[in-house]
Amino acid sequence: MDRPLIIVDGISKKFCRDMRSSMRYGIRDLAGAILGRPPAPALRPKEFWAIDNVSFTLKRGQCLGLIGPNGSGKSTLLKMLNGIITPDLGTIRIRGKVGALIEVGSGFHPLLTGRENIYVNGAILGFSKKEIDRKFDAIVEFAGIGDFIDTPVKHYSSGMYVRLGFAIAAQMEPDVLLIDEVLAVGDIGFKTKCYNAINALSKKTAVIFVSHSMPHIARLCTQLIVLDHGKVIYQGDDVLRGIDRYHDCFDLATGEVTVSGPAHIKRVWFSSPAGEDVDRVAHGSPLTIHLDLSVIPEHRHPIIGISFLNRELKGVAQCVSSFNHFIPENRDGSLRLAAHIPNLPLNPDIYYVSFFVYDEHYGELLAHHFATARLRVTGDFVGLTPIQFQAQWRQT
Repeated sequence: MDRPLIIVDGISKKFCRDMRSSMRYGIRDLAGAILGRPPAPALRPKEFWAIDNVSFTLKRGQCLGLIGPNGSGKSTLLKMLNGIITPDLGTIRIRGKVGALIEVGSGFHPLLTGRENIYVNGAILGFSKKEIDRKFDAIVEFAGIGDFIDTPVKHYSSGMYVRLGFAIAAQMEPDVLLIDEVLAVGDIGFKTKCYNAINALSKKTAVIFVSHSMPHIARLCTQLIVLDHGKVIYQGDDVLRGIDRYHDCFDLATGEVTVSGPAHIKRVWFSSPAGEDVDRVAHGSPLTIHLDLSVIPEHRHPIIGISFLNRELKGVAQCVSSFNHFIPENRDGSLRLAAHIPNLPLNPDIYYVSFFVYDEHYGELLAHHFATARLRVTGDFVGLTPIQFQAQWRQT
């Protein structure tokens, strides 16, 4: 069994909210360090723990996902692992070469060309010029910036920075690879290439991966730490359970249903096959969506639409009454409808639900209630896309 490449034992890091106090505390701490006095473990006025008592070990072939809300301490922890800042308490031991992608452009000298920065970064990682020469063409090909390799990187876009930085980190095959959310900058083609490279590297490298993309976390990571306000609120190898705990960190309030013109959606709710009101459903299970709405009588056959949105409030699926060959009859201005989904294909995650009402000719939008309901889809599988559809397979 390989020895751990990363051993983190009870590390904590505190910061100060006030610049003047921070400078004063820094001078005191520096003087204490010169005199051999350890830093005070207690918080001083205006200080807070950015990271509070985090411990873990990571071996070659393991990928640790590090997730949590913005401001939870993920980047601070990565910077301590990379030696950019030091912990106030606890110890960090790392064996082997470390590659890191923590901030766009980190480790690059803006006045040097892409070619020169490859050699500088390779040397920082501990590789000889001969080793870098051997990897150089692969780095340039992976980054896809051959036409700009001899251009100073200060002229690079943020996407080019990320492509070159990741190419160096991946092609040099370090023992430890630290990756922050910087991959969100790249285009979809390069992201796919990066995630495939991470998947391949994680078999022979210890990887720590920070991302807000839960499908990628679920696909790549063998274990997970969830941080909230610097504290570990979940740690273990049940990645899906950790993702569920991550979702619990957010105040997932939905929009209010308000009066809006010729139509008004008064109430929406979900029910199970047993007729019970629910706010969650298992992937692939039946679900019924109920709507209680009013529409002015002159619109006899309104069209009703339901849209599912992901946590970034981007539409991922919808159904429309007219497309389902259903024509409601508005007799007295009041409608109560139910849309039954026999097999919900959405992958496990949190979804918001929007509703809209059109006249029968799509000429007038009568009502649109955005993200007025929330649904949690549960299950043991998290795919790379929001929808997991069924297909009839056969060998030909």
